[in-house]
Amino acid sequence: MVAIKLQKEENRKAFLSVFPTLRDEVLAELKKYNMPEDAYEWTKRNLEYNVPGGKLNRGISVVDTVRILKGDSVTEDDIFKATVLGWLIEFLQAFFLVSDDIMDASITRRGQPCWYKSSGVGMVAINDAFILESCIYIFLKKYFKGTDYYVELIELFHEVTFQTELGQLCDLITAPEDHVDLSKFSVKKHQFIVIYKTAYYSFYLPVALAMHMVGVKNEEAFKSAHDILIPLGEYFQVQDDYLDCYGAPEVIGKIGTDIMDNKCSWLINQALDKANPEQRKVLDENYGKKDAEAEAKIKQLYIELDIEGVYKAYEEKSYNELSALIEKLDESVGVKKQVFVEFMDKIYKRTK
Repeated sequence: MVAIKLQKEENRKAFLSVFPTLRDEVLAELKKYNMPEDAYEWTKRNLEYNVPGGKLNRGISVVDTVRILKGDSVTEDDIFKATVLGWLIEFLQAFFLVSDDIMDASITRRGQPCWYKSSGVGMVAINDAFILESCIYIFLKKYFKGTDYYVELIELFHEVTFQTELGQLCDLITAPEDHVDLSKFSVKKHQFIVIYKTAYYSFYLPVALAMHMVGVKNEEAFKSAHDILIPLGEYFQVQDDYLDCYGAPEVIGKIGTDIMDNKCSWLINQALDKANPEQRKVLDENYGKKDAEAEAKIKQLYIELDIEGVYKAYEEKSYNELSALIEKLDESVGVKKQVFVEFMDKIYKRTK
């Protein structure tokens, strides 16, 4: 166990060590355009503030997947290229988060002020988000133009970006913070939001990038990966919704706010499904209010409806179904079960 932990820390350190190179390459592009010094410094701050500060799970998953798929034949160049692709997901994530924080009028992100709330930034952050997204295509051209999968990488990033934006749109119009209308919520809508807003870019994208990189051409392999990773991503987001309400703040690192923020979360949709007319009235009157008393009433109703029990049953069912899908996987199409086993091990029964 200690050896695995040390290995993970080493891998994370190696992954992080590549970021300064990528940052400097973007800045070199600006020098090429004779960018004025203040704009150059601004972009440098934008990159450093928004790209490397997260958990980096998505990015590191590309490297882990390439290691598994190539096995003993993996080279240093493979690891470097996989690391670059991993960082491109982190650039994509930064683009989404900078934009998302403006749309949600959020205050903090990763323990510091959101970029648009950072001193002197304001709505310039919208253009900064565009710059973060554009970096993806600078690096794809630089490192992958000579490969036979360059076009596939570009198409994949465009497609997954669009899918994520569709999920975000559905989330924004279903659950605006300033207008609570629970009749807009449904289990089906929640499923659409989590699949499109989270599962594609967080679960499918890292593995699909790695598969292209190691030369997988078989469409069936991508379909098999998709059919496991999308429900896995859905399961991950449902866990997130559960932990927002039931996780210990000292463990998950934040105080859950989904109830007060009118989030179209898995929990409220289960409650709406089970509630009788009287309980529904309590939900309508208290959900989405910036009020600790109203939040307590919702949590009390979740206890009455045994939402925690519903979640535990869902978790068990999801785990069994996903395990069966992994077990059935035909490795001869070009993808290995171990890729998905590692994802499952990372998230099953997680507490943060």
